[in-house]
Amino acid sequence: MASINLLETSAAIFCFLIIYYLFFKKPHGQLLRDWPVLRMLPGLLVEFHRIHDFSVEILEISGLTFQFKGPPFTGMDMLVTVDPANIYHIMSSNFSNYIKGPEFQEVFDVFGDGIITTDSELWKNLRKSYQAMFHSQEFQRFSVSTMTSKLKDGLVPLLNHFAEEGTPVDLQDVFGRFTFDTILSLITGSDPKTLSKEMHEDESAKALDDVGEGILQRHVKPKFLWKLQNWMGFGQEKKMKEADATFDRVCAKYISDKREEITKSQGIIDGDSQDLLTSFMKLDTTKYKLLKPSDDKFLRDTILAFILAGTGTTASALSWFFWLLSENPQVVANIRQEITNTNLSRTGNVQEDSDKLVYLHGALYEAMRLYPPSSFGRKSSVQSDVLPTGHKIDANSKVIISQYALGRMRAIWGEDALQFKPERWILGNGSLKHEPSFKFLAFNSGPRTCLGKHFAMIQMKMVVVELLQNYDIKVIKGQKIAPVLGFILSMKHGLRITITKRCTA
Repeated sequence: MASINLLETSAAIFCFLIIYYLFFKKPHGQLLRDWPVLRMLPGLLVEFHRIHDFSVEILEISGLTFQFKGPPFTGMDMLVTVDPANIYHIMSSNFSNYIKGPEFQEVFDVFGDGIITTDSELWKNLRKSYQAMFHSQEFQRFSVSTMTSKLKDGLVPLLNHFAEEGTPVDLQDVFGRFTFDTILSLITGSDPKTLSKEMHEDESAKALDDVGEGILQRHVKPKFLWKLQNWMGFGQEKKMKEADATFDRVCAKYISDKREEITKSQGIIDGDSQDLLTSFMKLDTTKYKLLKPSDDKFLRDTILAFILAGTGTTASALSWFFWLLSENPQVVANIRQEITNTNLSRTGNVQEDSDKLVYLHGALYEAMRLYPPSSFGRKSSVQSDVLPTGHKIDANSKVIISQYALGRMRAIWGEDALQFKPERWILGNGSLKHEPSFKFLAFNSGPRTCLGKHFAMIQMKMVVVELLQNYDIKVIKGQKIAPVLGFILSMKHGLRITITKRCTA
């Protein structure tokens, strides 16, 4: 009883101080005033409902780098930057000094010890094993076959159904189901079939949404507060614990079923259809000494890393892309013309002709510049350092790279930074313009550059070509389009559209 009373008293004092600073000592002319005791936290809480756009404003007036100060002993101090020189320094030239770190692993604890959260030798072992699997001819054939099958036998029939019925549909939900089924098929060899007329909710997909929102909240709450909420099991932290339990249960079933399948086949599985879970279970541990293919937790964390990397991110990118197309009909016409010029309407072979779709490639990059799949990245310094901009970094400091703000900085992209212009990615000779990864961070940068980049681009191009060739998509007027307050930058309210079949004769 005493501990509960102490908690209530502490919470009341905390709320009183915030209300006092906000309503009786309101700052003038400053976006984030540094108050005594609470420091910059009150201003952050006021703007949290629009944190992505607020970060753009703060970084623009701060010269691309901003030092946030939180209340003492809360662990909220952080340097936020979008300066390309700083990003290159952190992600590449001084890579060894900037790690995920133990605090990152605490915040992202749901994902365990997968490639997303690990550092050092374990991360190197994981990355090398991923590279070997992704580059194998067997997996490349399997991935193309799986994507094609899910597109032709899953996505197209569902879109035809909605076109015939004339009923509105949430396109983001459709893309989420398409990417979820595809990645689960590649990981486990089992299709969860969430992409169906019934549109039943998958518990793993919902758990991912809850985790994404929870991770962002952990970055703007004092550590003691979200830890306390987690321990007591309420608020967003309750959803985080429930999501963790869901992942444990679902992954355990996949692992159990796969072990049974391998046992029944006596270890002999068709090489052309070998999924990633099978590959990890048969991993040669003499090459990767820190990996544990017989350990259920290792396999669970591996499955989750692939799900996070291959579902919400791609679905988010496609959703924002099609919304931007609805606002820019000339871009639609240009992409359709490019498809015609490359004879894709005749061959339909996006995999082989992907490099010819230069304008489409630029349009997808432009969408991800404005709406990156991940809203921010986080690093922790091992030793003290000085960034190229002159900002000093103490050891064990938190560094945040706002990917959302990075793509919207006029100092980096020009005065038209907020405009959707695929042409900014096209050179005068018609070839694709290269931008350094520390300026365009959608697929990360340096040694941690996304291994699935090529896979993701092929998948998105396949979807776009199929939809733009065969359908007209209209976004329903009046709906609110806004990003969710989460780690994955999906649409908060989805993307409601109507769809009709095109006459291609």
